Amino acid sequence: MNRLSHSRRPPSLGGWASVLVLLAATGCGKRQPEPTARLSDILPQIAPNELRAPEAFAVITDRTERSRALFLEASRVLLHPRCANCHPEGDSPHQGMEWRPHDPPVVRGPEDRGVVGMECTSCHQDRNQALTRVPGAPNWHVAPRSMAWVGRSPRAVCEQLKDPSRNGGKSLAQIVEHNAHDKLVGWGWTPGSGREPAPGSQERFGAIVAAWAETGAECPSEEARP
Repeated sequence: MNRLSHSRRPPSLGGWASVLVLLAATGCGKRQPEPTARLSDILPQIAPNELRAPEAFAVITDRTERSRALFLEASRVLLHPRCANCHPEGDSPHQGMEWRPHDPPVVRGPEDRGVVGMECTSCHQDRNQALTRVPGAPNWHVAPRSMAWVGRSPRAVCEQLKDPSRNGGKSLAQIVEHNAHDKLVGWGWTPGSGREPAPGSQERFGAIVAAWAETGAECPSEEARP
């Protein structure tokens, strides 16, 4: 009796995967393609420090899926430590590629620019300081708590970025302009002192964000990753 029960046990997850493959091959089952699930399967291979050109996404003929794939590519910059370190969930920014707590300890303050006596600009000037290795760019500050990115999925970041109630009241056109030309955003590619820059360049990143907006500014699924 035990042997019979064992032989009729439902297939494992691996078994179900094999069944689905067979069904698809024989035409007995159809599954919709998910072009944004794994960009590397359908797009040109690139180095980790590069970004794909917007034109490369033309192979995705469905406009909605192409928009989602474009945002996944943009998320490689948005979620890179060089950018996300200043988009913390809590009151203090992070440092380095390891998400270390900011040293010395600082807090965002009421306007996201530090507290009296420890404002961000007390140390961070409008450019990198070569001797002290302190990074700098115009308008240095911590992103608002509503734009926290650390630990978020690309979809969550996409929804935040599009929502005027969470993005500082910006329109989609202003979001494109901000990412393409803002000097603080641009610091991510010129961080100085041997720091790893964000992938690609601000020009390429801005073009990707613009293409995403032009194709409907769609957000990827919660499970999708670049």
